Amino acid sequence: MSGHSKWSTIKHKKAATDAKRAKSFTKLIKEITVAVKLGGDDPDSNARLRGALIAARGKSVPKDTINKAVQKASSVGEGDDYVEMRYEGYAPGGIAIIVDALTDNKNRTATSVRTAFTKSGGSLGASGSVTFMFDRVGVIGYDGSVASEDEMFEVAVEAGADSVESSEEWHEIITNPDSFSAVRDVLITRYGDPKEAKLDWKAKDLIEVTDIEKAEKILKLVDKLEDDDDVQSVTGNFKISDEIMERIG
Repeated sequence: MSGHSKWSTIKHKKAATDAKRAKSFTKLIKEITVAVKLGGDDPDSNARLRGALIAARGKSVPKDTINKAVQKASSVGEGDDYVEMRYEGYAPGGIAIIVDALTDNKNRTATSVRTAFTKSGGSLGASGSVTFMFDRVGVIGYDGSVASEDEMFEVAVEAGADSVESSEEWHEIITNPDSFSAVRDVLITRYGDPKEAKLDWKAKDLIEVTDIEKAEKILKLVDKLEDDDDVQSVTGNFKISDEIMERIG
């Protein structure tokens, strides 16, 4: 399994045991709001909204909550206005980190992100300081039970996917951003809504973290960032073995 897939699996397992459902719902509703304001309330013609709705359903956001968010965002003068922000920095050990956020207060979010990096022993960098280490890709995730590894590989690649990484628990399909929506829709027709479907960052090269103390600091930074209401996603160019993860607990 690739490092990107490994980290995605870690996040997937964390999400499965995450008790902070309300916080998760808030972030998903933000994405729906932005998608509607940018492209309208029709998911058939608004690819970003379609993706946001899939993500919300995948996290069991109530249908009424989703519908209210779409209706509010599509009403003139209603709904919060959010700005997309991207922060780049380094965690301990020179690990590159990208943070994508949606915020209605740029100063608040910048201060919060900078503080998280500083307290972890990392540092916030300038725009472009780490994104060159990553590729922008489409990521589609399904539970391993929906298909065999061979079947998922065949279906996804035939639909236009670049690669497929599978384990007993998880299928991760990687696409070019331009073909992301088409591949996602083919897979939805075959297997139903995925557990995740989004544009994400994939590290060109991964750094394996073997020092437990360093690994703990990196994961604490990621947790701190993800706990911020304004932060939508956190991506790093690191991988941590199952053995180290088990020792960290």
